[in-house]
Amino acid sequence: MERFLSCHVAHPMNASVPPVSLISASSAIAPRQHRIDGIELEIVQIPATRDGLPTLVFLHEALGSIPQWRDFPANVCARSGCAGLVFSRYGLGQSTPLTSTPRPTDYLENEGWNSLPALLRDLDIRRPYLIGHSDGASIALLYAARNPVIGLTAMAPHVRVEEVTLEGVRTAEADRERLVTALGKYHRDAARTFDGWSQTWASAEFRDWNIQAAMSGIAAPTLLIQGENDQYGTMEQLDWITDGIASGAAKPPVRRVELANVGHVPWREAADTVLDEIAAHIRMCTALPG
Repeated sequence: MERFLSCHVAHPMNASVPPVSLISASSAIAPRQHRIDGIELEIVQIPATRDGLPTLVFLHEALGSIPQWRDFPANVCARSGCAGLVFSRYGLGQSTPLTSTPRPTDYLENEGWNSLPALLRDLDIRRPYLIGHSDGASIALLYAARNPVIGLTAMAPHVRVEEVTLEGVRTAEADRERLVTALGKYHRDAARTFDGWSQTWASAEFRDWNIQAAMSGIAAPTLLIQGENDQYGTMEQLDWITDGIASGAAKPPVRRVELANVGHVPWREAADTVLDEIAAHIRMCTALPG
């Protein structure tokens, strides 16, 4: 039987959190370059403080990178005792920049089914716990649909393109110059990073992108977190994911957390609530047999 839990949480918007570097929050762990399949990936590995627990793999948003996570990965690792892997994907942060834009329409599937499995194999990380945000949440879901994981958290995930998503992209495109300047602090080629996201999502070819059917392969406990004021997606995304998971053979437990007065970045806007939810979910997953 499918086990489905829904939780509605009222939480004030907290968008004024001061930026904190992951590096300083992780006991001065400096990023390093890891070469795989001809590209360089910027990675940070946070050591475990307890034995016998899975590695937490943090998967950032479409325009994210290691330092943009701030102290969130270090806090989750400290709270859980787990080791952590934080990295900037191809085309982002200080990893190898994109060579062209837009991206292929299956770029998220390629990340979840090819690039991430290859990286985790290379680092000898088996049965991780995945924590993804936005694009990273979609990648986490795709990876879990085909690979063994202890569990996963998907924050502000998307499995289909909605009109609100396109409106959000158009709004960002109208502010491109300012956003590219701001992103330049984090990315080797901020203009190409931005265009790789906006041009892909705004393209006619991407309009029919849909990975809901792949959700049937997920066999691990899943935590879904969505802000009610997310400018890039609605609660229907969670409906599509839970329906997809329920259509599969495994029917793992799914917990759904809806956050009032929170937008697209729950881990920052509702930091304490999200940290509590993820820590509790990791405890539940690591207590399960197998």
